[in-house]
Amino acid sequence: MDKKTILVIDDAPSNLILLNNLLSKDYRVKVANSGSRGIKLALVDDAPDLILLDVVMPELNGFEVCDVLKKNRKARHIPIIFLTTLFHEAEVQRGLALGAADFISKPVSSQELANKITACFAQAREYAHDPYD
Repeated sequence: MDKKTILVIDDAPSNLILLNNLLSKDYRVKVANSGSRGIKLALVDDAPDLILLDVVMPELNGFEVCDVLKKNRKARHIPIIFLTTLFHEAEVQRGLALGAADFISKPVSSQELANKITACFAQAREYAHDPYD
């Protein structure tokens, strides 16, 4: 069985390295160090199955990246989990309103990361088999 692909979008190289190390055993990992690069990688033919997206980034922040992707027919189905130190109710509500699947607080707990990714993929499978869709 092919490994699922996770795209990590974060401007901090240390976060990209950490997440790649945590995920690469079980998933194919692609990384992008900016929102614009992340958008390009999300829109390729071999699109990721999930995106882990930092909220606070220069140029395009995570909310802006999420908005672009969720408005794109080719990418709107890709689940997005925000990674953030901003864990205020207003930011959570904004992200969910944009279409995010979940939030993970930084610093990232490997167990929380694994649990939320597993739950996100399980939910995606459930929706893929929805007879009312």
